[in-house]
Order: sequence, then structure tokens, then C-alpha cells
Amino acid sequence: MRTAIRSLCLTGLLALPLAACNQTASAPGPASTSVTPSGFRMPEGSGCKGEIDRYRAVMSNDLAMGHVNQSVYNRVDREIGQAEATCAAGRDAEAVRMVNATKSRHGYL
Repeated sequence: MRTAIRSLCLTGLLALPLAACNQTASAPGPASTSVTPSGFRMPEGSGCKGEIDRYRAVMSNDLAMGHVNQSVYNRVDREIGQAEATCAAGRDAEAVRMVNATKSRHGYL
């Protein structure tokens, strides 16, 4: 009896690694783009306008790729809109600080 139990345990231990190899591949999920399109180009420019344009491009790309959801995108867009108004008012350094604060809040810095 003891030999039979020992043989059964040994067989189970030897079969366990083989069982892990018999996994089937799962079907791919919904189509989503996980790679930035090859035609994507980061906007150029300097000062607050350049910073704003580049961050907007990154956020739009991340939204399109599914890395950020619409509600987060909308919140960032509102914050960047405020920085854009500050930039247009000629307060470059303040606008750049606002962009950097938004980036930091959302994990982009």
C-alpha cells in the first residue's frame, strides 16, 4: 500500500510540470493600437506653446492607443487649456509650470 501511494505521488509530481505546458493561447482581445503610428511626429516649437503642443500630441496619441481613458484625457485637456490661456497672455514661465504640474499629476514627468 505504501509503495502504491509513493508511486502515485511520484507520478503526480512528474506530471505537474507537463500539465503547465498544455495551455492554449487565448484569443486576441479587441483590436487596439499599442504602437505609436509611424507617421507620428512630435510638434516642434519653443517656449510654452511648444510645450503645450507636444503634450497635447502625446495625450492624443495615448488616447488613440488606449493608454488613457476619455475622462482623464478630458481633465488633462482642460488643464492644458488653462495653461494655453496663460501662455497666450504672455506668461510663458507660468504656463510651462502649469504644463509640468499637469504632467506630474498624471504620471508624464
